[in-house]
Amino acid sequence: MMDKGLLVVISGPSGAGKGTVYQRVIERTGMKRSVSVTTRKPRPGEVEGINYFFRSEEEYQQMIAAGEFLETAEVYKNYYGTPKAPVYENLDKGNDVLFEVDVHGARSIKKQYPEAVTIFLMTPDFKTLEARLRGRGTESEDSLKTRLGAAKRELGKYEMFDYIVFNDTVDRAVDEVIDIIRAEKRRIKNNISVIKGLLSE
Repeated sequence: MMDKGLLVVISGPSGAGKGTVYQRVIERTGMKRSVSVTTRKPRPGEVEGINYFFRSEEEYQQMIAAGEFLETAEVYKNYYGTPKAPVYENLDKGNDVLFEVDVHGARSIKKQYPEAVTIFLMTPDFKTLEARLRGRGTESEDSLKTRLGAAKRELGKYEMFDYIVFNDTVDRAVDEVIDIIRAEKRRIKNNISVIKGLLSE
């Protein structure tokens, strides 16, 4: 068994299919989800500690001041962040934890936890990304240009990522992400205590 669990981050631009790939990888591997803290009100059916940890803005700011987050962001006047404690607890138990965050969040996680495995998910080209965004039917022309421009800037930060996966089909992208996770779990540095145990037999 590995010394510790893996912390794996899937990031990439809007329209690349992060959410779908993330969900499929969770279903196939049984990896733990990262549960975020948010200041927004619970929606019908949402459960504390499963969907989110719901906190007031005052409580959230206290958590920021105490350095309790791996990453935090403000989205549409609400705050969202990943608390360190449950993530580290899972990793110490040998459980693998999977994140789906934007590039800003990925950078923050990598800075605080350098052992994190970061994967940039991208469409094969920008025409495919544009087609997927148009296919949603929710983007104006201005919004579309903004998102495509953001995607190019995010891809320009490629040096901060360990891997890139091109999502031409979801099944293939999921297979590639799982292959990366399996390879990382076999790296020598992640199995030092196991090897030492074998040598002492």
